[in-house]
Order: sequence, then structure tokens, then C-alpha cells
Amino acid sequence: MTVKTNYFKKEERLCSKKLLDELFKNGSSFLLYPFRVTWLISLDSQQAFPAQVVIAVPKKRFKHSIDRNLIKRRIREAYRLHKSTVFYPALQDNGKKILLALSYVGTKAHDFSFIEKKLKAVFADCLKKVEA
Repeated sequence: MTVKTNYFKKEERLCSKKLLDELFKNGSSFLLYPFRVTWLISLDSQQAFPAQVVIAVPKKRFKHSIDRNLIKRRIREAYRLHKSTVFYPALQDNGKKILLALSYVGTKAHDFSFIEKKLKAVFADCLKKVEA
């Protein structure tokens, strides 16, 4: 399935408790400030999209929900805009499907351009690690 649109559909979000537990138990992780990225190659052949993602912003660092939601919105928007240019085509070429957790570890709410730049770097690093 080729993705040419800038949607972020329900099927692209990682919601399953079982898959989340598996991701955090067996997944590999790396840190690329302001993200801790946990990834796992999915064995589910029924997965409709090349990647399923969950975005987390900790309450420990951002006490107010308005701040957490703002950061999550910025991350979702950057993901939605840039997944179909580099990330999905490379995963489809490899024939791999992955589960991905983006945990925000920064101590302040960065602007959209910074998050966008760092998310592109996360995509590049993640692809290198998946291909290895």
C-alpha cells in the first residue's frame, strides 16, 4: 500500500495494549534529543501501514496538560507531514513493518521547526537501525 496523502489514520497509531507491552519489553531504543525512540520490527503481516506509532509526553516534566498536548500536536503534525517522503517509502522498499514509540524527553516545549528537524533525524537513524 503506497501512502501519498498526509493523513494520520487510526491504523497508524499504536493503541493495542498487547503490542505496546511487546514494544517496551522487547524493543530496542536510542536517544536523539528531545526524543527517546523505541522501535521493534513487527511480525504482524496484517498491519496496514509500514509503521505504527505512539507519542508520549511525560506528566513528570510537563505538569499542565495544555503543555503536553501542545507538544504532542507538534510531534503528530511533523510526523504526518514527513512520513510519506522518506520514512514510509524506505520501509516499504525493505518490506519491513515496525512499531515505534516517540517519547519526549526534553525539559521545555520546543517550537515546531526544531521538532520537525529532529524528527527527520529520528527517521534517518531509525531507518539505519532497521536496515542493520
